[in-house]
Amino acid sequence: MSLVINHNLMAMNAARSLNISYGRLSTSVQRLSSGLRINSAQDDAAGLAVREMMRTDIQVLNQGTRNANDAISMIQTADGALSVIDEKLTRMKELAEQAATGTYTSAQRLIMDSEFQAMASEINRIAAATDFNGVKLLDGSLSGTGLDGTSGNQMKIHFGTGNASAEDYYYVKITGATTSALGLGSAGGTAAAAEAAFVASHSLTDVGTLSYNLINGTPPALNAVFNGTDNLKLYDAGVNENYMIGTGSDGNLYAIHAQWGFILGYTYQDHEIIWSPGSGSTVAINTQPQAQQALEKLDSAIAAKDNIRANLGAMANRLGNTVSVLGIQAQNLQAAESQISDVDVATEMTEFTRNQVLVQAGVAMLAQANQLPQLALKLMGA
Repeated sequence: MSLVINHNLMAMNAARSLNISYGRLSTSVQRLSSGLRINSAQDDAAGLAVREMMRTDIQVLNQGTRNANDAISMIQTADGALSVIDEKLTRMKELAEQAATGTYTSAQRLIMDSEFQAMASEINRIAAATDFNGVKLLDGSLSGTGLDGTSGNQMKIHFGTGNASAEDYYYVKITGATTSALGLGSAGGTAAAAEAAFVASHSLTDVGTLSYNLINGTPPALNAVFNGTDNLKLYDAGVNENYMIGTGSDGNLYAIHAQWGFILGYTYQDHEIIWSPGSGSTVAINTQPQAQQALEKLDSAIAAKDNIRANLGAMANRLGNTVSVLGIQAQNLQAAESQISDVDVATEMTEFTRNQVLVQAGVAMLAQANQLPQLALKLMGA
């Protein structure tokens, strides 16, 4: 290599090597200070893309865990209210048992019935008041068969990273716990309210008037004929009672006696109306026969309530398992993301030391190379 003045090639080579070493040292400093192997797409474009997708899934899984925990809290709220309803039903059956025996007078049974109806009213109040974040839990708002998320249908609990029905969500259904839903009818409420609730829940359309004679409190088996196109009339000897007649969403015909507050269910078969007990009959214990009948209805109500609680318990356990699985998924994804993204401190520290030595050597050699052109001055006698 010639000794020249205009181009100091050794200095240029030293500077180029120094720039490379300094760039590597800068990368090592950035990685060690941030704790990340990938700080920009320039470091590892493919690794960055995979890491960001994993980070998104981790965040979504963590939110899904919170969603599932919220659902568990909601179920616990409903179950707590049902435990109070359980106490009321137990007291109601105790009162019915007391009124069912013949050692009490009618006046005394009226006193018992007063407390009985107060317990029924409290059940309805609890069912109407129990909510979670504004969502009613025990009034039947979550008891529908629909899965579209609208009011009256089941609640979707979403916890997965996608939207597949088999793995990312499922539905919570909570049957209503009002006295009507438990088979105790409109006890503690008004007849008009019972009628309105039944009409709404069965999507009834009023198509006319039904009338027949009530014999000893039991609807008789009667033949029915149509008067014109809309009105239906049941015939029997004696005084007729008026009812609203309507067709329900289930295809059955129903008759509602608004004044007395109970509902008679009917099925239309070959122009004959067959009586079946409705769910709106008021339960009372002010007579001995009524108290005896109330015992059976209360047994059914307690069983219905227990069924609701059992379903809630099973769903809470399922949600608890879901929370555990989501936590494991998030943890495994975090470990995988760490392998891609995080810096290996031991390896990077070794690289940092190497680059630091190279930079120091580069600086020293560049300083020496910058002095070499001065040798030409000595040849010129300077």
